Amino acid sequence: MTTPDHPTLRVVVADDQAAVREGLVTLLDLLPDIAVVGAAADGDQALTLVEQHAPDVVLMDLRMPGVDGIEATRRIHDRHPATKIVVLTTYSDDTSILDALRAGALGYLTKDAGRDHIAQAIHTAAAGQAVLDPTVHARLLAATEHPPDTPPSPPPDGLTTRETEVLTHLAAGHSNTEIARQLFVSETTIKTHINHIYAKIGAADRAQAVRYAYRHHLTQP
Repeated sequence: MTTPDHPTLRVVVADDQAAVREGLVTLLDLLPDIAVVGAAADGDQALTLVEQHAPDVVLMDLRMPGVDGIEATRRIHDRHPATKIVVLTTYSDDTSILDALRAGALGYLTKDAGRDHIAQAIHTAAAGQAVLDPTVHARLLAATEHPPDTPPSPPPDGLTTRETEVLTHLAAGHSNTEIARQLFVSETTIKTHINHIYAKIGAADRAQAVRYAYRHHLTQP
């Protein structure tokens, strides 16, 4: 039952797998103080639903076609800061976690989370507080407990860390599809990174970018 102390929270669910998306909607609709106001199959739909309904929370998958969860999180966070994002994904690797949190996610859960844990995460995020799955929290702690002895050299020519990572994969001969799969982002995101790389290093094509990577030792060991 909804009370003034426990108002109904409006939620958008974003997941490209229909069975998962519909299951989450059904699960959340059973809770008395949560109302699902929209369900999206990709990040672009999620952004549209946020613009239409101004939900309190978006429950966001990461790997989706077109606009992926990271980019959707970034756009929602920038354009609709009142809407909080909780990631719900199968991926708990360091890159996915850090990219999601840097993009503006306030919560990060794996799909092992049960109904009560998901509900709690939604309420916690809506209140403006961070919430992390225990596995995710442990990985972040492990990363901070073992910092490198010396700070790494900054990438050349203003390249970001992610752009350097993309360039390294590109130099290894990986296709855009392969790079997207390994970095858990969409091909569109990879193409955008590559365009930025070309502009920063003055490359006109892939071959020039590869030569640049070898010249600056940005290659996989």
